[in-house]
Amino acid sequence: MEGEALSALCTPALVVDIDKVKRNAERMIKRCQNLGVQLRPHMKTHKTLECADIMTGGSRRCIVVSTLAEACFYADHGFDDILYAYSLPFDKVERCAALSERLDLFQVLLDHPHALEQLKKRPLRDGRLWHIWLKLDCGNGRAGVLHSEPEALRLAQAIAETEGVELTGVYAHCGNTYNCRGVEKIQAVAQETTDLTLQFMEKLKAVGITCKSSIGSTPSCSHPVKDMAQLSEVHPGNYGFYDVQQSVIGSCSLEDVAVRVLTRVIGHCPHRNQLLIDCGWSGLSLDGAGKLPTGYAVIEGHPNLKLLSMTQEHGRVEPISGLLDYSKYPLGSLLTLIPYHSCATAVMHPVYHVHSEGRLLGKWTPTRGW
Repeated sequence: MEGEALSALCTPALVVDIDKVKRNAERMIKRCQNLGVQLRPHMKTHKTLECADIMTGGSRRCIVVSTLAEACFYADHGFDDILYAYSLPFDKVERCAALSERLDLFQVLLDHPHALEQLKKRPLRDGRLWHIWLKLDCGNGRAGVLHSEPEALRLAQAIAETEGVELTGVYAHCGNTYNCRGVEKIQAVAQETTDLTLQFMEKLKAVGITCKSSIGSTPSCSHPVKDMAQLSEVHPGNYGFYDVQQSVIGSCSLEDVAVRVLTRVIGHCPHRNQLLIDCGWSGLSLDGAGKLPTGYAVIEGHPNLKLLSMTQEHGRVEPISGLLDYSKYPLGSLLTLIPYHSCATAVMHPVYHVHSEGRLLGKWTPTRGW
């Protein structure tokens, strides 16, 4: 299908504009160069080799993953310096050990002393060290030991003092930027996360510990504050694709979004003033419910249409106001959905169709599982 138009695809189909991906990646690389910090891009949105190559500038080094399946996938294809940025799962310690013994640099993350005990029970061969990042909660309220709790400093000291392990860095995710609307609010959260992380680094320094520091989220790294230059690394991920959510937050414009889901009209329902399309939640996800006036996605080029609801394989579309003119939407005609959350939409698809200016170039096949 190479060279053919997007309309040649069977639907629903996830399509990726490679020119936009490259532009988004180049902008992030440039921002980090200007800041003087190391970019460690997160792979969790796309989970592909091709996009990883673009985001790392071809180095295949210094990446973040959220699943061990991703870590193994990238390791198997020549990537190194991989950070498994997920609170250490005890059922996966042996697999983490295998990667640590095989790669030049495989790093794990923890936020509890029991996790450190698990690593102590499994020393690495050949004198290798476990490379550990301490997960710090700086207000996001998900994983991590709270920055202000004495336990955070005690855990960092325990890691630093334990034989066979190394405290490589302190890692904070400012996912609370996803609650922001506008650059000013994004930067306020980025500033707070940066300040709290740097304050914790000073506490470490006071007890003789030095290591790296890293914060990240796509909103904060799309509009970085100057104090982020004092960090060692940043770790955004969604920015390769972006999505409607990021445009609403203020991370990007809708024009920057590199992914779409193509769908076809499969039914006219004049008694309900609705269309049926062949994209249900299994092709888009249910993320974003109630957050957009256009429903679960933006229907490109049709501002008066709303994706009202979805079942597994069907979507119901209706006008925001007025009656549908069915002659504009014949059966078999294409509609283009801009997803609310590209991470959630991408994971629904076994293959991505890559194009440039509407002409197909090939396919990207993501890894799946945990």
